[in-house]
Amino acid sequence: MTLNYQLPYLPERPAKPRQSGVTMMMDKGLSLREAEDFCSVSGEYTDLVKFGFGTSLICNNVADKLNVYRQAGIETYFGGTLFEAFVIRGMFDDFLRYLEKYQMKYVEVSDGTIEMDHDVKLKYIERLAKDYTVLSEVGSKLAGRVITNNEWIMMMRSELQAGAWKVIAEARESGTIGIFNADGSANTKLIADIEQQVEQTKIIWETPQKNQQVWFIQHMGANVNLGNIAPYEMIPLETLRQGLRGDTLLSFFSPKSCYDHLEMIYMPESCVKPRRSQAFFIPL
Repeated sequence: MTLNYQLPYLPERPAKPRQSGVTMMMDKGLSLREAEDFCSVSGEYTDLVKFGFGTSLICNNVADKLNVYRQAGIETYFGGTLFEAFVIRGMFDDFLRYLEKYQMKYVEVSDGTIEMDHDVKLKYIERLAKDYTVLSEVGSKLAGRVITNNEWIMMMRSELQAGAWKVIAEARESGTIGIFNADGSANTKLIADIEQQVEQTKIIWETPQKNQQVWFIQHMGANVNLGNIAPYEMIPLETLRQGLRGDTLLSFFSPKSCYDHLEMIYMPESCVKPRRSQAFFIPL
């Protein structure tokens, strides 16, 4: 990744296309100009753009905006709720025509809102994986629907086996459900159980809130896959990944290693106003 100055001891970030350190931005209705501006600033740090829920069905200039993202080297797909909206109406073939109309390469399969037998979901994944790169969302958007930790793991593993490229751990754009508690804090037991049973490069964790992004980076490293990031949070997130923000500054760089490369120099009192000597750390 391009830096304006080569600062040592930053976490290594893989170049695109990457399997780890993936970042997904959620586009909930940006204008064409906003998409262009976004790519000029954050394109290098963005791997995927999801057109959130069913926004692609009602937004203007969808084809033009898709082209802007693609020219910036960003893969695109429509939110899983749109898949559900077609399927619940018995219009899966129409959904395929919709994907073809916009020349999509990626597709999301979701059952976060509708009731769908899991075997049926696996068949949709298998079918779509023949022609598309599939992202499969696991978890419910409904607070009252209980999914055990073992069920989370079983669904993730079986959906990957069915052909999903990566699974998305549900948190919604609010970050208050699924892998998070109602107050936005991490469901640590669930996340730990998933982490032990599912390959980490295969999971994209939805983390719309800054404190959630910090938590995952501190627990899983700079190259954890994160999604549902707001457009204006992409650069701030990258600074978190690279230890260039206070929340993660010391996560990847020990203060002791800093002091090993510093020499304490005392400025003579004659060079300053009549106060006690001041100490400065000067890099060698």
